[in-house]
Amino acid sequence: MSKLHLILAGALCAFTAAQLSAMDIPAQYDTGGFALGCQAWTFNDFTAFEAIDKTVEAGGKVIEFYPGQKLSSDRPGAKLDHHMSDQDLDALKAKLTQAGIIAVNYGVVGAGDAAEWRQIFEFARKLNFYGVTTESVGQLDIIEPLVKEFDIRVGIHEHERRDNDSSYKVWDPKYVLSVVENRDSRIGACADTGHWVGSGLDPLASIRLLKGRVISLHLVDKNVVGMDGHAVPYGTGVGKIKEILDELKTQDFHGNVSIEYEYNWGHSVPDVKQCVDFVRAYGAKQ
Repeated sequence: MSKLHLILAGALCAFTAAQLSAMDIPAQYDTGGFALGCQAWTFNDFTAFEAIDKTVEAGGKVIEFYPGQKLSSDRPGAKLDHHMSDQDLDALKAKLTQAGIIAVNYGVVGAGDAAEWRQIFEFARKLNFYGVTTESVGQLDIIEPLVKEFDIRVGIHEHERRDNDSSYKVWDPKYVLSVVENRDSRIGACADTGHWVGSGLDPLASIRLLKGRVISLHLVDKNVVGMDGHAVPYGTGVGKIKEILDELKTQDFHGNVSIEYEYNWGHSVPDVKQCVDFVRAYGAKQ
């Protein structure tokens, strides 16, 4: 094979790999220096299409989906998940384009076996997700080869500590670090700062502990430390939001930041907008 043929073959392989790789989040979707939007769970009383509209209304430019949300009022029975039909997926893509935002992440999701995990990654590739969020640490031997094959990141999510279930360990960032630190660098944490505060942890110290392994965030401010607290607009609670944003800048973080506002259900858009405005104002001061 001639040198020219080798060059052309290499270029073709590079092009093909680029076409198959998940995209980084384009800078045009930044707000205050971050790819900021909503976890659709914030609007779980509504359809996914309505969650998109409400994210736009609040000022978000990206959205993170979760499995099982009703898709839209005009597609009865359809749900947003990795089992959805090509027709429903095309409708979802068209809705995102019409709204002017992009989907960047999907979770918290799990799978029954390797075949279903492949289906999840195929779904993620179809929507050019930056990442996928899971708590399935016991399946990382299945997940890691798919991360390498698809070039899609995986973040380990943490719900609050369960005092009556010692087997539930992912609430602790130290444990999350222990299971990801020897894995591919695209496997890390989906840092849920609200659940950390609910578990009595310092969210800033937890972000620092996971330096280099923070894939994405569910960034939440809460009114008090502990499990009795609830979400409040950024900067009005105990969540150290400004300090966390400072630390993310220091860590050169480029993942998505999702507002997951689990309070004032059904009427939370004004509160979510305050969160977006806080990050926008933060960026204007940098």
